[in-house]
Amino acid sequence: MTAPQNKTQHELLQERAAAVDLRAYHLHLDLSEVLDSPTYRVTTRLELSSSEPELFLDYLGESVAEVKVNGTPQEVDFDGSIIRLHGLPVGEELAIEVTSHSRYSRTGQGLHRMHDQADDATYLYSHLEPSDARRIFPCLEQPDLKAVFHVRMTAPKKWQILSNQPEVERSEEGELATVTFAPTPPLSTYLTSFAAGPYQYQERTWTAPDGSHSAKLRAFARASMFEHLDEEILELTAQGMDFFHQNFGYPYPWGKYDSIFVPEYNLGAMENPGLVTFTENYIFRSRATRAQHAGRANTILHEMSHMWFGDLVTPQWWDDLWLKESFAEFMGADSSVHGTEYTEAWANFAGARKNWAYLQDQLPTTHPIKAQIPDVDAARQNFDGITYAKGAAVLKQLVHYVGRDNFYAGAHDYFQEHAFAAATFDDLLKALKKHTDRDLDAWSQAWLRTWGPDTLTPELHTEGEKIAELAIVADAEDVTRPHRLTASLFDASLHKYREIDIDLPAGDGTTRTIIDEAAGLPAPALLLLNDADHTYAKIRFDEASLETAGERLTEIEDELTRAVIWTALWNLTRDGEMSAIDYVGVVVKHEAYETNTTLLAAACANANFASAHYVADANREQVRTDYAEAIWGHLDEADPASDAQLVLARAAIRALAATPEESGTERLKALLSGDIAGLRLDPEIRWSILRALAARNAVTLAELEEEKQRDNTLTGATEFLGASHAFPTPETKRSAFDKALTPGAYSNAEVDALVAGFNAPRSASLQEAFAEEFFSRVEDIWAAHPIEIANRLIRGFYPELPMADAATTRLLHRELPGALRRILLECRDNLRRTLRVRAGQ
Repeated sequence: MTAPQNKTQHELLQERAAAVDLRAYHLHLDLSEVLDSPTYRVTTRLELSSSEPELFLDYLGESVAEVKVNGTPQEVDFDGSIIRLHGLPVGEELAIEVTSHSRYSRTGQGLHRMHDQADDATYLYSHLEPSDARRIFPCLEQPDLKAVFHVRMTAPKKWQILSNQPEVERSEEGELATVTFAPTPPLSTYLTSFAAGPYQYQERTWTAPDGSHSAKLRAFARASMFEHLDEEILELTAQGMDFFHQNFGYPYPWGKYDSIFVPEYNLGAMENPGLVTFTENYIFRSRATRAQHAGRANTILHEMSHMWFGDLVTPQWWDDLWLKESFAEFMGADSSVHGTEYTEAWANFAGARKNWAYLQDQLPTTHPIKAQIPDVDAARQNFDGITYAKGAAVLKQLVHYVGRDNFYAGAHDYFQEHAFAAATFDDLLKALKKHTDRDLDAWSQAWLRTWGPDTLTPELHTEGEKIAELAIVADAEDVTRPHRLTASLFDASLHKYREIDIDLPAGDGTTRTIIDEAAGLPAPALLLLNDADHTYAKIRFDEASLETAGERLTEIEDELTRAVIWTALWNLTRDGEMSAIDYVGVVVKHEAYETNTTLLAAACANANFASAHYVADANREQVRTDYAEAIWGHLDEADPASDAQLVLARAAIRALAATPEESGTERLKALLSGDIAGLRLDPEIRWSILRALAARNAVTLAELEEEKQRDNTLTGATEFLGASHAFPTPETKRSAFDKALTPGAYSNAEVDALVAGFNAPRSASLQEAFAEEFFSRVEDIWAAHPIEIANRLIRGFYPELPMADAATTRLLHRELPGALRRILLECRDNLRRTLRVRAGQ
């Protein structure tokens, strides 16, 4: 089986799946030379049968030393990405053995290796989704070919040596140990997981509420971060196990449950069964707000739900990526609300996470929730706001549509029917249909196979003090979806005096639906569509309601209602229907009174973005000045040591970095001196202040070096790299640009720091000088760097200048890889929106 050029990767892999009966992998990762070599030895044995004499294995390794089939050596046919096997016996049991060397990674893909100067120790961890298992071992890299994995790992015996399943045997020789793990249940390659290093851990045992099952829970961190690993992590893990055990009706299927927190990670987390990987940002070495704790809880529960949605039942191909990610996003919030103290999770979703969906869904690269995915590079790009946040929002609509109990009953049937196998959306739909009379085929066609958000606008007509008519106009680029939503009416005291449950029909183009139930009701001071955030749509206000929302937003008691309003106001601003100056004014008016710190942080971040990007050039410096002045006053008045103080301090540092006034420097230095009572000068705050001062050329390199010595950690070194490249000088920007673009020189986290330093405030004119050079090098950047790094570089260095539109268009006329084309289309569209909104101010 070769790889014809006229077939998509998906088509080719479908053929391979049809030809192969795969049963097991036997892996031995020899990490004995981890400190001395850029590569490690891997021995792989695949047990399978094939109906075709030609087969290929996926492998992005350094070299292949030997290939054997049933013990007989074969000629090695390896081109750097594929091992081709020829003349295989057809229909027979085959043992394919490959001896090879793989390369350690610094990009967060494959087996990532990092060195922590705090304890002079080396740590390893893997990340393989969607197609990076092939960076570690030769395999059949596609999600529908599951197999049992038999894993052995050799590493220094003083280290923790970890994989998906529990250790069952250990042998030691000298300073090394070889660990054998229990065989896994059937598993896709991208879900295998490996870690090794002097990690430290906490542990506890979880027992199901009905006493029927138990599992060992552990949380790992590198030694220099272990003191910050708080007990809430395992407490939330146990609460999540309770929730899913009770609601999914299928026992936890993976034995142990390890969580490992790692630095230089590309994602928030990854659902490797039995060894879940999390970014180290979830270990709070600096003081964290409740919003940060709630966000961490959501991620822990999101990944845990994957043990069923994604790991137990895996999508056959990446076009059903949403079958696991949208569900996990929904479950992260729903289980937070019903299983932990973080009952505000749906408000946090509506006011922050959902903004990601609206942004992504209005790009030219938007796609249906159930997307067409020709290859794994396309799959990699679809880990986006549509697959996660829009999918979860649409599932929230589905749950409201069919009922929560019915939804969970359908999930239970789905797990029972497809356990340890691969499934499709049709399989899930079949399970749900047993528990509802709703037309799920029509629903799924309307919601899962279309793209773009609907816009819902109220038309409110009053006579005297009564409503004469309320109609809702639904607009979409193509067809509008069916919406079940709540419209709420608030009186002059902002008391909610009526909730109207509404079913809006689907339609072509624009539809107008009269809400008969509203006629004759008292005229509201505020009319809010989609209160409780049951559906996915941009909402608008009538004129009076918009005024009320802007003036009195934080008088509303219900935080989910406020979240819907905050998000609606931001959508209005992004669409140019509310001026950026007015939006910043709303944030200034309410930031001292917003009690939900997730909503507060999102509003402050949006105000900062609006000030930097959406305000017209002529007004930008004045807006920056006014905003910095206002937020400094609110910070000064905030309760000492409160969450609000910390959120406002972070926002103030960003604003003070950007203000043209000299007071920005003075106040940043006052912050660093501890002049704000109750504000702890933890490493995160100190580095953010120092970055801001560097951007204003108000700190010396020697002072940054001194802070680096104070924070002698891997994180501190990365922070120093970013801060030292934030200075507003041509030499500094050239250094950041050149270093970041040097292939293989810096880790993923270091590249992020260099790009952030390049884009520091007060350096716009210096950044402009690189625009032409950037466009001349885009294709070389893509070719020279792994996709994760290239993506960061192109998005990070893309210039926000009018010339970039035409320069991007010229590039798009060339033959470009699909993933690069998508990135450039999104960058150009964001630029066009920015310039359009700015011009309308």
